[in-house]
Amino acid sequence: MSHRARNSALWPTLGARSGRAEDAALNRPDPAQLLGTPSETATAASGSIGTAPLTDGKVARPEAEVAFDTYTLNVSATYDDLSIAQYVRVLETGGEQDYEQLEVLGRPAVLSSDHTMEITIDLGSGGSSGSVEQGPLARSLSVALDGKDRGGCHDITVWSTSGIPPDDGVLVDIAEEVLPTVSGPAA
Repeated sequence: MSHRARNSALWPTLGARSGRAEDAALNRPDPAQLLGTPSETATAASGSIGTAPLTDGKVARPEAEVAFDTYTLNVSATYDDLSIAQYVRVLETGGEQDYEQLEVLGRPAVLSSDHTMEITIDLGSGGSSGSVEQGPLARSLSVALDGKDRGGCHDITVWSTSGIPPDDGVLVDIAEEVLPTVSGPAA
């Protein structure tokens, strides 16, 4: 059985659950290849039609995620008024130094890093509620929804349990491959 055939069985279930554009972006046979791990098979896939945190449910933030043994890939969109330029100012104000501004598909974009959270829950009879710790480093590419940077963005985020994300070129390649399927050609 080819790599494409093994992975394609998981993708239709993701797209069928919600039918959203973010699901469609990952509802393809090649995400492992895009990540540089073509021999891996997806171990989990999910999607949600959610809202952005701290918006009282008023800002849409749909997302789709697919996990492999090496990496987890998340594609989301946030439909708010925050431009990439404003997001960069937030990063600078917060003292962030590990970011890079660039252009992807003719749109302003920024690469940044943050740690995931690792949550451990004790399901035994010990009565412990578990612990929350710093998880592996995630690398994100945020791309403006349009070339004029009027607000909102698509995020491509990748992390690995090893803590070593792929190089930034991989995120740019993924964005260039999947974002046109989410929002059509760049404005």
